[in-house]
Amino acid sequence: MDAILRVNGLGFAYDAAEVLRDVGLELRGGELLALLGPNGSGKSTLIRALLGMLRTRGTIVWLGRDLRRWRRRELARQVAYLPQSPAWEPQQTVGDVLKLGRAPYWGPFGIESEDDLRIVREVADLLELGKLLQRRLDEISGGQRQRVFLGRALAQRPRAMLLDEPGTFLDLRHQVYVLRLLRELVTEQGIAVLMASHDLTLSAAFADRVLVLHEGRVVAAGPAAQVLEPGLLQQVYGVPMHVLHRPGGPPIVVPDVS
Repeated sequence: MDAILRVNGLGFAYDAAEVLRDVGLELRGGELLALLGPNGSGKSTLIRALLGMLRTRGTIVWLGRDLRRWRRRELARQVAYLPQSPAWEPQQTVGDVLKLGRAPYWGPFGIESEDDLRIVREVADLLELGKLLQRRLDEISGGQRQRVFLGRALAQRPRAMLLDEPGTFLDLRHQVYVLRLLRELVTEQGIAVLMASHDLTLSAAFADRVLVLHEGRVVAAGPAAQVLEPGLLQQVYGVPMHVLHRPGGPPIVVPDVS
């Protein structure tokens, strides 16, 4: 598929501190790209930069159009964003939050259409939230809230999704469930997903490609089996790593604790 996102020479600094340095990447429809790297490597900053939240150097092109030529509401119909720590109000219900995913499509009076409500119900059922629609956010678990925030992004019906640590607060079963769901959306609907993650093994299992950031630079990109090697991982994460390669399966990455 054609590239949904192209980035070249991207740079950003907080005051005098360089956070992103000459970053380039491409994201295609029907692809799940995992963004890897330790805390402080620039993953969250990169995702925010791709949405125009920061003043950057370089070029960011969505669907063949420079980012600066997109109106925010227009881009929101194409690209959904799940931040690492979404803001939320305790009194909001699960249904309220899911409906917000349809905001880019609302008319001038902010009234949901029947189509909006149908999509919200579909997303709720998809994420096992159907029985929680009337529950307040402060009445559900952190893992359930995380699925609600992911549902808000899915309700946008986007062409691409930028997800910053979507597995936060999720137990292992729901981490795998969400990644399988993303894999299905990528494969069957052609959605492009860029996902920041700390879980190297799960990323290797579900992503088409991985991109490794270190001190704001892309130090490796490609299929996980080629990129996730002990020498590179020790350089990036600062601890020795073992990488177990299985015939026909994704690599398994574990730290050397001996």
